[in-house]
Amino acid sequence: MMKKNMHNFISRMMTGAFLLIGISTFAQTGAEEIRPFHVSIPEAAITDLHQRLAATRWPDPETVTDRSQGVNLAQIKDLVKYWGAGYDWRKAEAKLNALPQFMTKIDGLDIHFIHVKSKYPNALPIIVTHGWPGSVFELLKIIGPLTDPVAYGGRAEDAFDVVIPSMPGYGFSEKPKGTGWGPDRIGNAWDQLMTRLGYTHYVSQGGDWGSVIADAMGRQHHAGLLGIHVNMPATVPADVAKALKNGAAAPAGLSAKELAAFKSLNNLYTRGGGYAAMMVTRPQTLGYGLTDSPSGLASFFLDKFNDWTYSGGNAEKVLTKDEMLDDISLYWFTNTAASAAQLYWENNNNNFNAVEQRTAEISVPAAITVFPGEIYQAPKTWAERAYHHLVYFHEANNGGHFAQWEQPQLFAEELRAAFKSLRK
Repeated sequence: MMKKNMHNFISRMMTGAFLLIGISTFAQTGAEEIRPFHVSIPEAAITDLHQRLAATRWPDPETVTDRSQGVNLAQIKDLVKYWGAGYDWRKAEAKLNALPQFMTKIDGLDIHFIHVKSKYPNALPIIVTHGWPGSVFELLKIIGPLTDPVAYGGRAEDAFDVVIPSMPGYGFSEKPKGTGWGPDRIGNAWDQLMTRLGYTHYVSQGGDWGSVIADAMGRQHHAGLLGIHVNMPATVPADVAKALKNGAAAPAGLSAKELAAFKSLNNLYTRGGGYAAMMVTRPQTLGYGLTDSPSGLASFFLDKFNDWTYSGGNAEKVLTKDEMLDDISLYWFTNTAASAAQLYWENNNNNFNAVEQRTAEISVPAAITVFPGEIYQAPKTWAERAYHHLVYFHEANNGGHFAQWEQPQLFAEELRAAFKSLRK
């Protein structure tokens, strides 16, 4: 049923049914103008990509039989071969261009965003923020279930108006020319965007960087923000964070779920955090290689897709090659590998740490969904200590770090439940 509904939704997008929704009432003048946006990558850029892929110089195979040294050579060669000979970027463009896309300048930067309004009255406005190495592509599959809940097993009163922006330096949003574009500044920009769209109240959702930005918005006391939902919460207590940082044993007295969370985080600290360490300290240096080599970019992203999906280490069990390459290609064609990495340099805290993220300052109601394939499964005990106005906490039975991408129907159901009490 879900596949049929998704197919019908995409079909309606492809026929232009949504193209005019939300456009007519938002045109403004001057600095706050909201402009329709259309994606059109030059054919020469696609030809250049294919030439670079064909000229890839590969390293020798890994010397182990598992993924402990990173992406296996056979898997990345297969993905790159398909990228060069089977993948069609124009289909990805069509997905975006079938949706209402816009540009507007906020705080000196052009911000790209998708805005789909529900046909149902009193829909709850929601701004959903992607993460790294994600993009708006990881969120497209939740648009149908959120805006048209009746077609996906929900009720008309469950409907949302959906706003999906590209973070500064990501996708088609403008790249910052200087420093200072961290989560707090993005959070303020998102509130300006929702206000500019005419919303007097709304909710904010995010995973990965999106959760950090949602947390920031929760601290900023925006008049229109009713609440937040995150699927990568900042819940790590100070004593646990200290032990992880110092390589010490787990603090005494942890429950079974808390100890499991500690072990997952310790694995990230000791084995899985190299990607972040490079971007936190040397995003520009890393960016040279990722900007010049599409195969290098694909391998860097595939490593995280494998690790962070609920797939047992093989992302292709839950995401298609086309879905992954839509995302990777967006970074390639927009030349945003370096600018995206700079966000890590701007915000070099450990984003799981509740103390550093100041979750105690979040004044609005907060909701959390924990997915089994997340980088770590935040225990409810930690969540209650970190988020002082926790109104919803649920442990889902499927999905990983990219839950919106992997399990869009389940994810939409979580948002319906999480924000039910906040609807006006």
